Amino acid sequence: MLGRLGGTLFTFHPSILSCLLPQLTSPRLAVRKRAILALGHLVHTCNGNLFTELVEHLLGELQKNESTSTTRTYIQCVATVSWQAGHRIGPHLERLVPLVVGFCRVEDDELQEQCFQALESFIRRCPKEISSHVPTVMELCLKYIAYDPNYNYDSEDEEAMETESEEEQESDDEYSDDDDMSWKVRRSAAKCLESLISARPDLLQEFHQTAAPALILRFKEREENVKADIFSAYITLLRQTRSTQSWKQPLDISSQRDTPLGALQNQVPSVMKSLHKLLRDKSAKSRQGCFAVLTELTNAMPGCLSQHIPTLVPGLVFSLTDKSSTSNMRLDTLSFLHVVLSSHPPECFQPHLPALMPSVVTCISDSFYKITSEALLVAQQLIRVIRPLDKALDKASDALPYTKELFNANLKRLQAADIDQEVKERALSCMGHLICHLGDQLGKDLQPTLQIILERLRNEITRLTAVKVLTLIAGSPLKIDLRPLLKEALPILASFLRKNQRALRLGTLSALGVLVRNYSDCLKPGMVDPLLGELPALLAESDMHVAQVTVDFLTTLVSAYPAALPKLGPSILPQLFQLVNSPLLQGGALTSILSFLRALVLSHTPHLGYPELVKQLTGPIYSGGPALHKQAYHSVAKCVAALASACPKESNASINQFIQDAKNTRVGDPVKVLAFLALAEIGCERSLEGQQRELKSVILEAFASPSEDVKSAASYGLGKASVGGPADFLPFLLHEIGGQPKRQYLLLNSLKEALTSLPSEELKPYQEDVWKLLLQHCEAAEEGTRNVVAECLGKLILVNPSQLLPRLCKQLSSGSPHTRSTVVTAIKFTISDQPAPIDSLLQKSIGEFLKTMKDPDPNVRRVALVMFNSAAHNKPSLVRDLLNVVLPPLYNETKVKKELIREVEMGPFKHTVDDGLDVRKAAFECMYTLLESCLDQIDIYEYLNHVDDGLKDHYDIRMLTFIILTRLSALCPAAVLQRLDQLIEPLRSTCTTKVKAGSVKQEFEKQDELKRSAMRTVTALLNIPEVENSRAMAEFLSQIRANSELSLLFENVQKDTVSLCSAESMEIS
Repeated sequence: MLGRLGGTLFTFHPSILSCLLPQLTSPRLAVRKRAILALGHLVHTCNGNLFTELVEHLLGELQKNESTSTTRTYIQCVATVSWQAGHRIGPHLERLVPLVVGFCRVEDDELQEQCFQALESFIRRCPKEISSHVPTVMELCLKYIAYDPNYNYDSEDEEAMETESEEEQESDDEYSDDDDMSWKVRRSAAKCLESLISARPDLLQEFHQTAAPALILRFKEREENVKADIFSAYITLLRQTRSTQSWKQPLDISSQRDTPLGALQNQVPSVMKSLHKLLRDKSAKSRQGCFAVLTELTNAMPGCLSQHIPTLVPGLVFSLTDKSSTSNMRLDTLSFLHVVLSSHPPECFQPHLPALMPSVVTCISDSFYKITSEALLVAQQLIRVIRPLDKALDKASDALPYTKELFNANLKRLQAADIDQEVKERALSCMGHLICHLGDQLGKDLQPTLQIILERLRNEITRLTAVKVLTLIAGSPLKIDLRPLLKEALPILASFLRKNQRALRLGTLSALGVLVRNYSDCLKPGMVDPLLGELPALLAESDMHVAQVTVDFLTTLVSAYPAALPKLGPSILPQLFQLVNSPLLQGGALTSILSFLRALVLSHTPHLGYPELVKQLTGPIYSGGPALHKQAYHSVAKCVAALASACPKESNASINQFIQDAKNTRVGDPVKVLAFLALAEIGCERSLEGQQRELKSVILEAFASPSEDVKSAASYGLGKASVGGPADFLPFLLHEIGGQPKRQYLLLNSLKEALTSLPSEELKPYQEDVWKLLLQHCEAAEEGTRNVVAECLGKLILVNPSQLLPRLCKQLSSGSPHTRSTVVTAIKFTISDQPAPIDSLLQKSIGEFLKTMKDPDPNVRRVALVMFNSAAHNKPSLVRDLLNVVLPPLYNETKVKKELIREVEMGPFKHTVDDGLDVRKAAFECMYTLLESCLDQIDIYEYLNHVDDGLKDHYDIRMLTFIILTRLSALCPAAVLQRLDQLIEPLRSTCTTKVKAGSVKQEFEKQDELKRSAMRTVTALLNIPEVENSRAMAEFLSQIRANSELSLLFENVQKDTVSLCSAESMEIS
């Protein structure tokens, strides 16, 4: 009744409590248990006063300790109440934990078990509040996981050292005693320890030093159920280590001796020594536990078992061949074998192929489809071991016995029609790997097998896998003879380019690229023409990745099969040039187009030479047709420059034409923009000797143009031209910056382009001149100018970091807030996501720059937060060790500061302006970044306090905190669940707030977006385990469903979430 109607019975709660409490001392244990369960349901919905009354009663009874039996009951009740009440038990832990710890030391197995269960519930529900007791709990757990007073392990250890033979192993069951309950204590201690490891990732290094050795030592546990929990605790430690590593920059093991990963590296020999005997244990459950530990160990540290493969192989073979092994046992073994094969060098396994191969082949022929499927995955990895393609292909004769064995087993599965879909696909994939690595060993079996693959290509269900297999075989260094297949395969592949299945189109384009590259001598026009007819439709901006892969295929076609080039002109090139004019074109797709155009113009195909291609590219701009997007001018300019770099002699006329266009007052602004951008891109690739004086004059004239686009293009052109001729352009540029105060923004942008593009060695001679000039402009009145100066400073520091970074640091003491903000912003431009020479220097000095988060000027604090955000996102290793210093000022900036709020009169109206809003936004953006890069270094409960504040802040801040809370619900579900009652209230407030009548349309749109975002957050919160036990969430959901508008919005958001997840899973597949 309390479970279903607890909230509605609130008036009866006091009487229910007074009725249940006496039952805890009932002479019948069954009654006590039911009373405990009822109390657990009651604390879900009772008010705070009643909950306190219950806890005080339990505390009082525990202090009396009238009998061991009733004490056990009260401890069990405390554990249940803690599990059900969650964070509400937190304030009472200071009195509860010492009592429970005291009873842990009483020699009563059942009482000790109940105590550890209670401690586990405290840790799971209130990991923050129990912090002060963690050392004590840890000590108890480590002591009692080895508590086995009735058994002596020493003789077993000696025996293990003497022999490893199966005959001398003794069954654990012979040592079991029906009256021995100590295993319950060990098991509950192991579970408690696991909860501690799971809840406190911040203590990971300590767990590796103390808990890990104790757990490894207890792998010898005689009771299967306890051993399973010991394994589980160690696996949790491995997973925590693995997840912690994901936040960090990749480093080699040797540099991590004092880190969790370094500690784990040292544990591997001990783990293998402890598991060696167990891998051949009669108990399947023990062996499964071993493989679970080893799988997680390999995932946490790939390659760590290289020295221990000889120890592993006998155990693997035993589990695969032992007649008593269950299907699950063999599946777990195969799964681990696949993981270890995938993450270790092939040479580790080559000596063991005679032992492994027969058992894997037997599993391929197993009647259970799941075993067959897993064995085929393992076989793919074993093929890589038999003959790695990255090694010399001179061991073909050694591979022959394994090749025939594997081929026959795989062929049988490949030919079968009535088998599981997964087995079909994996058999096909395995055969592809076999032909790719060992095709030269198949002799007369090769061509019939290729015909089977062709048949699978025609089958709608297996065609995608067949395309991937064909790509694999075509790319093999063995040069497999595919000529008999090509005539039939190419038309089938061409038809796939029309299919509305993105993965199939991409896979087909990759396959065609490899086939054309490696088998061009076998191609005939009749085979290629159908392909060309399908390509124009793929060159569309609606899917830039497909377009990019299509252009890559065209580039391959240009170099490998020039006979097809004359047919590109009528249909493919117009579509390609239309893509060049797309505002979405950038990055990889643009780079692919540039490579294609270079290859095309160098092919010297009639009517596709330099002048024709340049005319087609620039025609839409010169013709004065519809206006193009700004990005299109940059794309066209880069394409022209790519053609010019391939044809330097022919391009001189174009350069002169662009200079004349830039000078001509009668041409339109679009033509001038293109001219300057094209000159910029060409000048970036080569020196514009002979035209330099004229170009400088034209650019300076353009700075006076009324068109912002022309001025911007001219500025870009001057900067890029400096790359081709720094000795001429850089002194000119620096002189102009000093003498043209009205044009400084444009000239500084030119300098930025030059500093970004020029190599460090070419910039060093001008380092001091540029440095002095930039420091003079740090106090510019315009923020836009200061931002450009900051970027220039950042790029300049990268030229000579050891000399310039300390000098920049000294500028932090400037009395001008403008200078300080420019200096801090400059640091942002020295940080990249790739390793750089400046990293070690930044590591030492970034703390000084982060101190500006406490600067008295709000704008300096804002840019300091932006810089910190950049560091945390791109190179978290720079800031991880400073978080204990940085987080307090960061959290301080999340608070609303009344002194920064002012009222501005706008006619008859008063408008409130919050000068601290941008700083708060920057702070919350930092908080989100820290979730992704430094989660293990954050006190998540303090973090949640500030998230809670953000949920009640300005519209922009609330939108950010909804995103943060959504992410938190996936990363730290237990912590979010503990604070759920507090977090629900601002969500409820957002969803139920109504906009005042007469408000502008924008206000209604803002409120609708807030509600939708809040609903997305609620949907994420509902995925947290055990959220259904939250009374606050249940009431909020009832409120949503009772309101037709909110209910409809909630349903739509849930559908959108499901659709998005489905789309993502399809993309991944």
